[in-house]
Amino acid sequence: MTCDKPSAILLLSCPDRKGIVASISNFIFKHNGNILRAQQHSMLPENMLFMRIEWELEGFEIPRDRIGEAFAPLADEFGMKWEIRFSDYIPRVAIFVSRHIHCFHDIILRHRMGEFKAEIPLVISNHPDLKALVEQLGITFRHYPKTPETKAAQEKREMDELERSRVDLIVLARYMQVLSGDFVRKYAHRIINIHHSFLPAFAGGDPYQQAYDRGVKVIGATSHYVTEHIDEGPIIAQDVMKITHKDSVEDMRLRGKDLERIVLARAIRFHLENRILICGSKTIIFE
Repeated sequence: MTCDKPSAILLLSCPDRKGIVASISNFIFKHNGNILRAQQHSMLPENMLFMRIEWELEGFEIPRDRIGEAFAPLADEFGMKWEIRFSDYIPRVAIFVSRHIHCFHDIILRHRMGEFKAEIPLVISNHPDLKALVEQLGITFRHYPKTPETKAAQEKREMDELERSRVDLIVLARYMQVLSGDFVRKYAHRIINIHHSFLPAFAGGDPYQQAYDRGVKVIGATSHYVTEHIDEGPIIAQDVMKITHKDSVEDMRLRGKDLERIVLARAIRFHLENRILICGSKTIIFE
């Protein structure tokens, strides 16, 4: 977790070579910064360095709105892809949900318990079922039913609503609709999905029945960023649970829901705490 005092968080990736870590540490030191956490990972044989470094803003000599400008020459020297975030920024999260509502309820409960440092201003659904509950919670609810003929127009309305609500992150909490390429590109690496880990082996409407019929010994859940290729985005979090021949299909469904809640919450937390770097089709997670 982040500290109580505001801090700056630098996330970067670049070709690995000598002197990178020392140069970054020196940049922070010479401007009177106090490093709170530093994690790095060297990936071979790609020869890439990934790093997350966090330091206190109190006493740091560069104003926060000019840190990027001051760091840019060093980043250029080492060919870095980088961004600076701040621990006191409160992201705004929109939840998309259909009729499987277990993940939605878990997110709301965790948020109310203070587990997620975020605001949830908006819930969007293709069904009206949650309208009364969401509005009772003081959250804006929007119902956008979709057919093949209305999908493009409804997505435009959704994106307009997301803009008005200044949403930073979209969570698909078992939202049973495929987003268009335009939608995904606009929110690249800012849409998180959850699904059972049987994909692609057990795709379709009833994966647990298929898994039961095949006598699987492990069930699981996967949370990932959404890309234009369905269920192939960079994986953020996964978990599994052992089962036996004694477990019924309903047992598997119930346990699968538990896993989905846990894994999705873990992925949301990693994102909100700025702990993820994306490398092509995979993620580097600084836990």
